[in-house]
Amino acid sequence: MDAGVTPFVELDRSTWARLSNEIESPLNVEDVQRLRGLGDALNLDEVREVYLPLSRLLSLYVSASHQLHAATNTFLGERTTRTPFVIGVAGSVAVGKSTTARVLRELLRRWPGTPNVELVTTDGFLYPNEELERRGLMQRKGFPESYDRRRLLRFVSEVKSGAEEVRAPWYSHLTYNIVPGREIVVRRPDVLIVEGLNVLAPARMRADGRSGLALSDFFDFSIYVDAKTSYIEEWYVQRFQSLRSGAFANPESYFHRYAFLTDEEARETALGIWRRINEPNLMANVLPTRGRATLVLTKEADHSIRRMLLRKT
Repeated sequence: MDAGVTPFVELDRSTWARLSNEIESPLNVEDVQRLRGLGDALNLDEVREVYLPLSRLLSLYVSASHQLHAATNTFLGERTTRTPFVIGVAGSVAVGKSTTARVLRELLRRWPGTPNVELVTTDGFLYPNEELERRGLMQRKGFPESYDRRRLLRFVSEVKSGAEEVRAPWYSHLTYNIVPGREIVVRRPDVLIVEGLNVLAPARMRADGRSGLALSDFFDFSIYVDAKTSYIEEWYVQRFQSLRSGAFANPESYFHRYAFLTDEEARETALGIWRRINEPNLMANVLPTRGRATLVLTKEADHSIRRMLLRKT
């Protein structure tokens, strides 16, 4: 086989940007500020040059899925309702995948074929802290085993099957835990975006030796937000330091004890958490799923997206 053959088409930012250079961006400066994550470098140029072309591509995929649904109905002689288009967004802690998911939700809502777009993060499917403590997993929060994967699979399966209403647990980043009695309710969206560390993980082998379902089996399109590990480490440290005067300053925050650290203490603490938990999870469980994505967005040290790898279809 030719060593140069690859399942991806590689595009630089300028080439990618030209794919929608006749479309006006519907977002303004205030929108960008609202959508931008802590430490992220999102700006109007990136929205116009990266995310607007991506939203156009996704709208084309959604349209094609509608046509395929209609063709299948014709073949079967049935009149079934089309089901939601599901997009997975994966990547490391602190890489900016949440910003990517939020921007796509806002842009896709502006396309005529997808006015109803919902975003759900897999944080809501983490086991409650009490259960993680019981299982000895608090220091492995974010690893695949810390999630109620069966419940997550059932949730996305029901949405993809066209259920009228599907409910997901509510996660608070302030208390670092599931909030009892609160839920996210999803009602037959045109598009569902599922964002999380492990959404592209392959299926697990069952006890009988057969392979089970993977969450990505329900995805119509998937995105992996990528960067060098050294960049992500520094972004994680910078974000941790910034949070001391932000969320950590709230007395109700799970991490309130870190609010009064000095700059040096905060850096050492953040590096310790990164190297003990987040980096091992990235290397063992998250990064290996990159090649399973439909699209890989690669960031440079300044957080800007500079390269795209789009899977050939």
